Amino acid sequence: MSRQIRNLVALVTVVCIGEFCAAQSITVAAAADLQFAMQDVAAQFQKQTGKEVKLIYGSSGNFFQQIQNGAPFDMFFSADLGYPRKLEAAGLTEPGSYFQYARGKIVMLVLKDSALDISSGLKSLTNPNIKKIAIANPQHAPYGQAAVAALQKAGIYDKVKDKFVLGENISQTASFVVSGAADVGIVAMSLALSPSMRDKGRYVEIPADEYPPIEQAAVILGSSKNKETAQQFLSFVKTPAIGETLRRYGFEVPSQQR
Repeated sequence: MSRQIRNLVALVTVVCIGEFCAAQSITVAAAADLQFAMQDVAAQFQKQTGKEVKLIYGSSGNFFQQIQNGAPFDMFFSADLGYPRKLEAAGLTEPGSYFQYARGKIVMLVLKDSALDISSGLKSLTNPNIKKIAIANPQHAPYGQAAVAALQKAGIYDKVKDKFVLGENISQTASFVVSGAADVGIVAMSLALSPSMRDKGRYVEIPADEYPPIEQAAVILGSSKNKETAQQFLSFVKTPAIGETLRRYGFEVPSQQR
């Protein structure tokens, strides 16, 4: 075999391997409350299958807009089931792929060494020593919408709304508390329980009946070039083992994952 032919064979082999590798990975748009839980899930999936899950985190509302505009994601894990439902209705999802994977919870979070007493829950936010309260932007973040609803039900929204520091997503909201940019934050329990936050903060859970359920759902996008791997990952997420992983991060999970 001549050197030119050998080089050509080698080039074709590299290209084929590259295409094969591309088929073995998917890109997932994931709500920011999943930042740590989904890293855990993706690592388990890769260990079991050898396939990579590339994770991009942000607010569900922003992802919804990006997907409508053709963003090249394979899957969307939303913190609000409304966005996947709208994509499904618009014909932008793989038929039958809609799956409600979890229900989120909100908590009040302060730094562990904070002098603030938050034991009385939301009423604590009327403390005059609290100057800044971090919540996710309710315009596009489901956790921000839940925070506003809880504050309204507690009858203190108008008393504290001028203290708001708005995070682009719930992960940034939690970072405002860690950095000291806010005295307290209303954040996802999944972030308060995360390895990076567990030793830095303390929290009080806001009762679930004080805000609308944060029902979370996933879909495979119709534009995905890697539907087989995406379907495999979705099936993996539905297993009892992953249900247990999500519960460790403070989520409630559907009965089929128990």
